[in-house]
Amino acid sequence: MPNILIIEDDTDINNSTAQYLRRHGCQCAQAFSGTEGRMLWKSSGWDLLLVDLMLPGISGSELIYEVRRESRVPVIVLSARSELSDKVELLGLGADDYMTKPYQLEELWARIQVQLRHASAVPEEEELCFREWRLNIGGMVLMAAGEPVELTAHEFKIVELMVRHPKKVFTKQHIYEAVWQEECAIEDKTINVHISNIRAKLRPSGTDGYIQTVWGIGFKLS
Repeated sequence: MPNILIIEDDTDINNSTAQYLRRHGCQCAQAFSGTEGRMLWKSSGWDLLLVDLMLPGISGSELIYEVRRESRVPVIVLSARSELSDKVELLGLGADDYMTKPYQLEELWARIQVQLRHASAVPEEEELCFREWRLNIGGMVLMAAGEPVELTAHEFKIVELMVRHPKKVFTKQHIYEAVWQEECAIEDKTINVHISNIRAKLRPSGTDGYIQTVWGIGFKLS
């Protein structure tokens, strides 16, 4: 039975979403501010978070940033903000998916199921290696030259994809569709932003050069 935390200040949306998910066998807790959401998140283990952006107390963006510093729990953003820049920013912070209000509950449930499958699909003990990288797949931990590198969920999945196929050149479209599990529907700069963030986080280990740009095509490991 999935344990889901809904953090949404609109009472009608929060209640209707919780009622729908409970009918589908989920356990739901409801928070109506970012501060309350943070308190509930820290007080218990959750299988998935639904987070609005415009919240009283701390914002949804701040909350996602805090969550990603400590946990790989799937996070789906629910927001009235539909600008591409907002989506890129939130995905960069570590959100796993983004739905624009108003949304259909049937589609939300389908996206929740996708995230729950991804979270439970990988054995905890699986490990991949590439040069001075070691990836613990279940724990979503990257060690670079012996030091841990804090990656968001999408950043980790990009690195994992490339390490699983170290000789392959990946197009931006291929990376997006493999990591987000949907057709590439937003601009290429999403992948550029993620690759740039990964390189910046790898720079202290001296391994940022492992990810090479193949001009006019995409990226590969070297």
